[in-house]
Parts: sequence; structure tokens; C-alpha cells
Amino acid sequence: MNPGTAALERGLDALCALAEDSVAVGGLGVVALTERVGGDKSQLSRTLRTLEERGFVERDAETRAYRLGSRIYVLAARVAESRLIAAAPPVMRGLVRELGESVHLSVRQGDEVLTLLTESPAATLHAPGRVGGLTPLASTSAGRALAFDLEEHELEALGLVAGMIAAARARGYALVREEFEPGVVAAAAPIRNGGGRVVAALNVSAPRFRFDDRLDEAGTKLVAAAGALSL
Repeated sequence: MNPGTAALERGLDALCALAEDSVAVGGLGVVALTERVGGDKSQLSRTLRTLEERGFVERDAETRAYRLGSRIYVLAARVAESRLIAAAPPVMRGLVRELGESVHLSVRQGDEVLTLLTESPAATLHAPGRVGGLTPLASTSAGRALAFDLEEHELEALGLVAGMIAAARARGYALVREEFEPGVVAAAAPIRNGGGRVVAALNVSAPRFRFDDRLDEAGTKLVAAAGALSL
């Protein structure tokens, strides 16, 4: 076998082993990984160092165990985004027909929300989202839905109140009334991946004078639509 191919296979086998539910949190040391994927321990160590340098795995400073790195999750998010961009438009157009208001698909970018897609009705007054535009996570309904999985300390760092997010999580959708923009209200529901993690959000926004009393109705419809798009 070509040495380069053998190293690639070792790396891929190691990543698959680290992705198993039983080890994903705590990780595995080199010896345990070698027992799982086979081969030579020193060769696997070299492969793991290369993967670590490129962000595909990370090593715990105390336990020395390897876990999947952030770059794996970035790549997975890009796959999810591509799939959503292809699948979301008809679902979003259906929501626009039902609600008569603008609907947006967004993802989290740090402490901001990135709008990927927008569908709007042919109305003279609506609340469109700018594709590619960034908005604050803390004061938007999409941002709050995207924060459903975060721990309390993470929420606090983003300026979010843990109790407020817990209530929205229990309800299944987040609501915002004029916190981001005067006169505008919005509702949002999270879209989850196969592992149950939030990867995106669907939200509807509209002028308060005509939509405030329909926010809970919109939230319920968004939850159903987001469920249909969950990976």
C-alpha cells in the first residue's frame, strides 16, 4: 500500500473512532486509539499530530486524550448549510403564503447571526432580511433560537439571560418584540442536525401593528417547518 494512502486511512479511522458516541466527550489516548484502529502506535501518533496541527483533532492538556477538533465541526456546518440552502426555499415560501410575512434562514457566526436566505411576500410593507447580512445574536429571535444549546456561562458571555432562553426552549421557539428594531416583532425556531444540535434557525419578522397577536401562531408553524428541515 502507498505510504501516503496508509497514513490517510489511519487518520480517517482515528476520526471515525473519536466520533463514536461513547468517546466523543472524553476522547481517547494514543494507546486506546491504536487498539481501536490497529497499526503502529508511533505512526498513529504522527498522524494525530498532523491532524491536530490542522485543527481536525485537539488534545486535552491534562488527560492527553484526543477529541474531534473545531475544524471538523466547521466542515460539518458547511455541509449542513449547503443542504439547507437547497432544501429550505420551498418550505420558506410555504410559510410566507401561510403567514403573509418575510421568512429568513440564518446561522450563527460567533456573537452574530448570518442570514443565508430570505423569502418575502409582495407587500408594500414588510421586514426583509439582507442575505449575507449580520445582526446581533442577543437581540434577535433567530439569535436566541440559535442559542438554545448553549450553557449558562456561554449565554451570559453573549448577553443572554439563561432563564429567558430556557423558557423559549421549553416553548420550542423564541420571540422578540422591538428589541432589535423599533416597531418590528419576530419569532424563530431552531433547525437541528442528526445529532440533535442546533445548526440553523427559521424566523419570521413583521411590523408589530399587524403581527404581534400572531407571534405564537407563527412560532408553532416555524417549529413544524424547522422540524421538516432538520437533518
